[in-house]
Amino acid sequence: MDKSSAICYIVGAMSLTPNLRPYPAPNDYVIAADRGFDSLLAYGVMPDLAVGDFDSLGHRPNHPNVIQLPAEKDDTDMVFAMRKGLELGYRRFILLGGVGGRLEHTLGNLQLLDWLTVHGAQGLLAGEKTVATCIRDGASLTFPDTMSGFLSVFCNSGSAEGVTLSDLKFPLDNYTLTGTFPLGISNQFLGKPARVSVQKGSLLLIWEDRGNFYSLVPKLWVN
Repeated sequence: MDKSSAICYIVGAMSLTPNLRPYPAPNDYVIAADRGFDSLLAYGVMPDLAVGDFDSLGHRPNHPNVIQLPAEKDDTDMVFAMRKGLELGYRRFILLGGVGGRLEHTLGNLQLLDWLTVHGAQGLLAGEKTVATCIRDGASLTFPDTMSGFLSVFCNSGSAEGVTLSDLKFPLDNYTLTGTFPLGISNQFLGKPARVSVQKGSLLLIWEDRGNFYSLVPKLWVN
């Protein structure tokens, strides 16, 4: 089975709001990372796999497919879950319950969006009324004309060359963004299809979730 267009959902330990409850399709795969297990069960979603050291959950989950990790490890529970999804052949990831708790974990999860692009995959990190993704090295992302509110575009590190922002309030054309200055913060959608592209380097894109995340997901995958 080709899983390149299917979705791997990974649900972490932070709070999961009702509008972010996943509705996996038959070929999708759901991984609970530690306390994400309880978050999924609260909405009636049984994960395909539970992973973690389960320090946040407080116990080993009662599930037929569990990978228990040591408490001291290099990979976070979320990283291990992503590695498992990549190993299973998934290249589209939706990351939930990964924003709004401890700041270092939120920052780490934002870094993982870029890590996924290095492995030929894309992640959408949703939570706290915010969605984020990354693009790199010749990729582009087009937002539908139904988008409204703010869009911020940051260089992940070093420099991002050939950055073009089209049909946004503050456009850029073949610009070089750097990781030392947030020039791309708080741009705005204009009710037109907006496009963000980068020729070399990596961009972090963050925008407002106005309760329509899942209706937009099919339009937000990088081709």
